[in-house]
Amino acid sequence: MADALELQALWEDFHRVVNMTSAELAAWLRVRDADEETEPLPEAAGTPTGQHVLAILQKRRTDLTDDDIRVMYKVVDTVGDLVDMEDEPEPETAADGARRHRLMTLGHDPLKP
Repeated sequence: MADALELQALWEDFHRVVNMTSAELAAWLRVRDADEETEPLPEAAGTPTGQHVLAILQKRRTDLTDDDIRVMYKVVDTVGDLVDMEDEPEPETAADGARRHRLMTLGHDPLKP
């Protein structure tokens, strides 16, 4: 497990890049997986990583597992690679929309202030 200072920095970075609330992320994961005829059970909606991010959002820092910490690093790195956190442009093309949807699955909505 990470030391206390490293864990504190990761916790802050994770909550900086994950700018959706747990309710917003849960709703997005359900909408993302729904189709015209079916909708998955709420606990089965979304990608495994999206579900794990949702679970982390509902935890206290003291309750994190090593697997949670691994996912947090993955999310921080992935969002950091895909987003300029200082100057996020609004999506304008279909490719930008797909990028936004991928980020939202990780709990980051680039259009959210």
